[in-house]
Amino acid sequence: MLKTPIAYIIFNRPRHTRETFALIRAQRPSQLFIIADGPRPGHPTDAERCHETREIVEQIDWPCEVFRHYADQNMGCKLRVSSGLDWVFAQTERAIVLEDDCAPHPDFFTYCEDLLERYAQDTRVWVITGNNFQDGKKRSNEAYYFSKYNHVWGWATWRRAWQHYQVDIPFWTTWKYSADWRKKTSDRVERKVWSDLFDRVQAGKIDTWDYQWTACVWYHGGLTATPNNNLVTNIGYGPDATHTVKERDQDGLPACALGPLTHPPKVIKNRTADKFVFNRNFGGKDHPDRLRNRFVRRRNQLFRAPAWLAKKIRQALST
Repeated sequence: MLKTPIAYIIFNRPRHTRETFALIRAQRPSQLFIIADGPRPGHPTDAERCHETREIVEQIDWPCEVFRHYADQNMGCKLRVSSGLDWVFAQTERAIVLEDDCAPHPDFFTYCEDLLERYAQDTRVWVITGNNFQDGKKRSNEAYYFSKYNHVWGWATWRRAWQHYQVDIPFWTTWKYSADWRKKTSDRVERKVWSDLFDRVQAGKIDTWDYQWTACVWYHGGLTATPNNNLVTNIGYGPDATHTVKERDQDGLPACALGPLTHPPKVIKNRTADKFVFNRNFGGKDHPDRLRNRFVRRRNQLFRAPAWLAKKIRQALST
């Protein structure tokens, strides 16, 4: 039986919920917090699908204290998840958070539970994620490393961290002009990408809750424990997804075993891994400013190079 409470976020996808809830049932958590959004106006199938989804999570056949926070009307991603997690952490000191499209490997639960205990009093660590987007590159000899990126497709945290969450990120108005912001985003392209994202979030142009969580974690200097193997598969890619929209249903990165749960000797950010994530997941590598900088560097090299090297550079640029 899993001692750590699970916060489970559902909406209107019974197929996904049926699959991920079976994985939760296998862990037999002693406490389960279920957060559900309500049907959207103008979507005729939502009421039935929301009801069917909620029926699935009533199939609890193990000793479990269940808490429900169901919305009668649709609140949207931003307010439903943020208010739901506020409700969860008002009642528990720590929790593992899963959405209906996050399918974890069994090792994910023991990994979260162990690290929630190990770093309970370490205020440098704010998040434990089950996600790894390093394309098979190992960033340490231990089971996990520390990152600035708090991926949320299966994660865990403490009340001590979540209490600093602010859905409207009011601090961003002044923080974006600060030396602290420039220090924490020393790469100019990264700073531009995230500044644009946080501006749009604060202006209400993105209906989400997770960019705000990233902003809060970074603002307070928190780090995220990140496994060296991916522990959670996102099964939510498809036509009915909120953000991972695709023409047809498909799964994300496969989840696999973690291996021995060995611990890093120091709590320190892995800059190489973070640079890779920005380039891979947030468009850093192909950002127009990055491409423009590469062109300028090559052009400058061409002007400074000896004739034989200049010829090679021109050939490379023409291919």
